[in-house]
Amino acid sequence: MTDQEKEQLEEKKDALAAEYDASQIQVLEGLEAVRKRPGMYIGTTSSQGLHHLVWEIIDNGIDEALAGFASKIEVEIEPDNSVTVTDDGRGIPVDIQSKTGRPALETVYTILHAGGKFGGGGYKVSGGLHGVGASVVNALSTELDVEVTRGGKRYYIDFRLGKVHTPMKVIGDAPEHEHGTKVHFVPDPDIFTETTVYDDKILTTRIRELAFLNKGLKLTFTDKRAETHEKLEFHYEGGIKSYVEFLDDKKNTLLDEPVYVEGQQSGITVEVALQYTDDYHSNLMTFANNIHTYEGGTHEAGFKTALTRVINDYARKSGALKDGDDNLSGEDVREGMTAVVSVKHPDPQFEGQTKTKLGNSDARSVTDRMFSEHFSKYLMEHPTPARLIIDKAILAAKARLAAKRAREVTRKKSGLEISNLPGKLADNTSKDPEISELFIVEGDSAGGSAKSGRSRLTQAILPIRGKILNVEKASMERILANEEIRTLFTAMGTGFGEEFDVAKARYHKLIIMTDADVDGAHIRTLLLTLIYRYMRPVLEAGYVYIAQPPLYRIRQGKLMQYIDSDEQLQDVLGQLHRVQNLKFNGTRGLVKWMPANCGKPRWIQTTVAYCG
Repeated sequence: MTDQEKEQLEEKKDALAAEYDASQIQVLEGLEAVRKRPGMYIGTTSSQGLHHLVWEIIDNGIDEALAGFASKIEVEIEPDNSVTVTDDGRGIPVDIQSKTGRPALETVYTILHAGGKFGGGGYKVSGGLHGVGASVVNALSTELDVEVTRGGKRYYIDFRLGKVHTPMKVIGDAPEHEHGTKVHFVPDPDIFTETTVYDDKILTTRIRELAFLNKGLKLTFTDKRAETHEKLEFHYEGGIKSYVEFLDDKKNTLLDEPVYVEGQQSGITVEVALQYTDDYHSNLMTFANNIHTYEGGTHEAGFKTALTRVINDYARKSGALKDGDDNLSGEDVREGMTAVVSVKHPDPQFEGQTKTKLGNSDARSVTDRMFSEHFSKYLMEHPTPARLIIDKAILAAKARLAAKRAREVTRKKSGLEISNLPGKLADNTSKDPEISELFIVEGDSAGGSAKSGRSRLTQAILPIRGKILNVEKASMERILANEEIRTLFTAMGTGFGEEFDVAKARYHKLIIMTDADVDGAHIRTLLLTLIYRYMRPVLEAGYVYIAQPPLYRIRQGKLMQYIDSDEQLQDVLGQLHRVQNLKFNGTRGLVKWMPANCGKPRWIQTTVAYCG
């Protein structure tokens, strides 16, 4: 670098330093930070974040139930997509909070990290330990109002965009025995730009889940947008045992009823319910303080370790495993298992505000110890179910070893290496996976059509013959013996099973393109099942797409249109009728109609040609 260049660089640095001074430092007061960066508090402003607002308010009612003060929570979606959540807990305190000099009710909804869950004696166990739930919902709502009933009085306060609009006031008397909190809020469309419409299925699934996790607690859901305004009630005295029965409702179970374990140690409560089915896959769901820990954590690790150890110990003692036999793996003992693990921890450590993974080390040891003791006792006292569990695990181990051998043979025969791609694959010329697309099409004829219309640079075509194997009901050995499945694994280049590596994916778009009929829908479902079970990282990476074929094709001379719905078809027919003055009355007209996937063009006798 020359002296002149050095001088210019120093001048540039000085100029940048001069621009960056104290005036560039912003101080966000109150809830401004939440509105400025909502993703930091609710994860996303998509539909997931919109529903997260409801979870935060419901969780406050659940915390009251965990503390022993609430028995019922009601959730209502109003006709305008606003939400009302009511619980019969103690009611948020209304007296003056010493540090703020404002009513506690106002403080909870306007100040971050303000609440009764920081060890002040209000709650022993809670899911909302960050103290941002109520205030964040307030910050991200155009309107929020709260009605509290406690001490024989009804109190009211409302907010606009997180700020007090109507200060807290008494609005009436109430019977001494009545208590609770009612929260109503309207999500801000300026924050939730993608949608402010709540999905009743998402809400009912989570509300049902909470009812299972808190046995005896009654939760109701009413969607006032629907014509019926039906109130759905969820109440399960069996708790997570009922949850496992619900999950296995349509499966063939091996045990007469789920195994249920409950215990408490060092202030940590552990609940486990598990059942075995004749399936080849496991379904393990874990929760910490009612929060669904999708990524697992220490409680899940403790359960898995204990399950594997206890079953191996029992198998050795019972003689099912001989001295020279290898231990059963964790994968073996979990095959066909449905289990729910729920822990209640007084001081949970979650990874991030959205709480998808538990990090407490003591949760691992307590879960391991509690489950080991109870499950070992269960196996000793119930030899017949114990034998079914052991036999299932041993059979899974044999299938695993057979699959390993089959995998090795398969790799030698057909090669699962990128250098040996399947012959039926019409590959693209680009080697950049980010722009490469793999179209899975139904049959060789569709494959030929797709090849003629593709872009050779970026688009590869892989035809499959008929319906692939249903992997939900097949062992790994049978799956690897299926040529169509092996071909897909080979084409993607990711491997499968334990060796799966999404970083090796040769295409970052995997597009399922099947016919618009029942068989096409079935094939698509089978492919999605395969991807979900054995290529899930591809799905989670957002690489999987479904091509939406048109329902009709209309041709008039050189004019060609593709139609996606019956409504659109009628609109187009009406336009053609007005322009051409044609009559579509069942007689042959001047327009050639052809459904998109029904073979060769042909004249038809009706105005609607449906490809079914």
